Amino acid sequence: MKKEMIKVIMADDHILLRNALASLIDKSDSCKVIAEASNGKELIDAIQKDNYPDIAILDLNMPVMDGHETAQYLQKHHPKIKVLMLTMYDSELVLIRLLKAGVKGFMKKDIHPKELIHAIQSVFENDYYYSSQTSSKLAGLFRDEDDTPILEKITLSDAEVEFLKHVCSEQTYKEIAFDLGMNPRAIDGMRDNLFNRLDVKSRVGLAMYAIRHGIVPI
Repeated sequence: MKKEMIKVIMADDHILLRNALASLIDKSDSCKVIAEASNGKELIDAIQKDNYPDIAILDLNMPVMDGHETAQYLQKHHPKIKVLMLTMYDSELVLIRLLKAGVKGFMKKDIHPKELIHAIQSVFENDYYYSSQTSSKLAGLFRDEDDTPILEKITLSDAEVEFLKHVCSEQTYKEIAFDLGMNPRAIDGMRDNLFNRLDVKSRVGLAMYAIRHGIVPI
């Protein structure tokens, strides 16, 4: 009896990388790519009921609809599709946000071909894939050097994430408050709270934090 192939759908705006990964997947005897896209919206539009994917491989940083937003959408509207995330970022904050969005595993873009296929098979069969490096970071989420919980320090609300995205623009805090539909005093309070929690002292520090943790792509 012929083994059923794992159906993979991919989204990455870097065409050469996407084509290379798709070629590697199609060379395996257990997986095949059924659709490719350059952003999350195109991927969602490519999902077909008569050729439904098992796995979605998403790049974290994409135009129009990024990997995090796409994972959130899939979790809500297509929960049977399991998500693997391609990312250059593996900070604790990134991992937490993606886990909350339903992501089942993480891969660096320089992943070895054999490890790529193993990751797909692992998520399909066991519902998760974490490299040893990722597992170590996840284990470290719960205690800091003083053996005290650190999740509260690094977990950001959706509103805080949106605020950090705006911080990286040329907008004033008053303009940011208007865009987010918030009182300027509330924005000032959020800023000061983030200064304290993230251990930064300026808007530049907040912007650097957002870039370093993949909230805003370089």
